[in-house]
Amino acid sequence: MDYLTTNRANWNARVPIHVDSDFYDVDGFKANGRSVLRPFEVAEVGDVSGRRLAHLQCHIGLDTLSWARLGAEVTGLDFSDAAIEQARAIAADCGLPARFVTADVYDAVEALGETYDIVYTGLGALVWLPELTRWAETVAALLKPGGFLYLAEFHPFPQVLDEETGTTIAYDYFDRGPHVWEEPYTYTGGRLIESHTSVQFQHSIGDVVSAVAAVGLRVEFLHEYDHTLFRRFATMSGDHTGYRLPEGASRVPLMYSLRASAGSAPPAAGPVAGPVAPTM
Repeated sequence: MDYLTTNRANWNARVPIHVDSDFYDVDGFKANGRSVLRPFEVAEVGDVSGRRLAHLQCHIGLDTLSWARLGAEVTGLDFSDAAIEQARAIAADCGLPARFVTADVYDAVEALGETYDIVYTGLGALVWLPELTRWAETVAALLKPGGFLYLAEFHPFPQVLDEETGTTIAYDYFDRGPHVWEEPYTYTGGRLIESHTSVQFQHSIGDVVSAVAAVGLRVEFLHEYDHTLFRRFATMSGDHTGYRLPEGASRVPLMYSLRASAGSAPPAAGPVAGPVAPTM
């Protein structure tokens, strides 16, 4: 199966549903100047004022534009032309300066033609990529010397647990796929009229860290969290901070974040010294 063509059609079909959904609340985003970034992301990335940030797999650009509201000079990239069209429209309605480019993530270096202080990848992105080392090579090529990758993702471990209680091992952690799904609904609750098929790939934490390290980026931290953004298991309860397993239940990692930095720029070459005169 041509995973790229299949997934692009699937995501193009999701875009109008997502834009109209309460989940994304695009009208609210435009009206009230809010950020959709999670507090831990803002804290771990730090001050972005005046820094150039590339958001890979940016979808309709709300996370990208949230970084712009914090002062970053942002570029978003996504393979869905429908998503990028909406991202540009939302940016214009918000009066936010942003560049949005349509391209596959593996073509980002050529498509963007620039380097950045920060490369950001948000939640739910990596499952759409078959090759993590190639992705990490792309990230490394996009980073300026001294820049860093910041990744926030759903943890792969819950994928092995039963969907009702999250207490029983039901699936293979090392089954990387591809996994072909036929789902008539998107995660915002809307029904897809067409293009129900998607192709996904499972990556372990070891896969992610190894890919990043293999391209010469230095891992600064890997943090794991016991909450997530949706009711992953039927027994979960949620509030404004996220969804968690019931009180007293053994906790499992549900999200994680990783930051990895590129090397510093080499020292500037000084003037070439002439021959040293002999001393008397």
